Amino acid sequence: MPVRIQTEDFDVSAEIARLREGNPKVGAVASFVGIVRDLNEGDSVASLTLEHYPGMTEKSVEGIVAEARERWEIYDALVIHRVGTLSPLDQIVLVVVTSAHRGESFKACEFLMDYLKTRAPFWKKEQTPEGGRWVDARASDDAAAERWT
Repeated sequence: MPVRIQTEDFDVSAEIARLREGNPKVGAVASFVGIVRDLNEGDSVASLTLEHYPGMTEKSVEGIVAEARERWEIYDALVIHRVGTLSPLDQIVLVVVTSAHRGESFKACEFLMDYLKTRAPFWKKEQTPEGGRWVDARASDDAAAERWT
């Protein structure tokens, strides 16, 4: 269950291929790629800076992946989350889950994203024409995560 917090971009197809490599039992792969938008709350966004606490963030995300493994019959999961300053169109997060059947992969992938949005210790600051502003948690993200409790 690889978890990587990094500044570098990632190659989605290479990461998926690496995760399912050598496991003929894999019958399903579900993935999600998050991308930096150029608009948030009606304002244009020039860049997004993500901060984290090294070590603590990885441990937190590993815990979320372990919880997904307990809930669903999955073979493996990958979470890559970028930090640093990113621009619109940049990839920000990749979640990949492998399993025997699609249902398990879909549910685990959605669970991981919902919990990454609400429980993972990342702090986001947008640069807008009016200056920098911290991004607050969204009620819709909290509601999405609540369905898993």
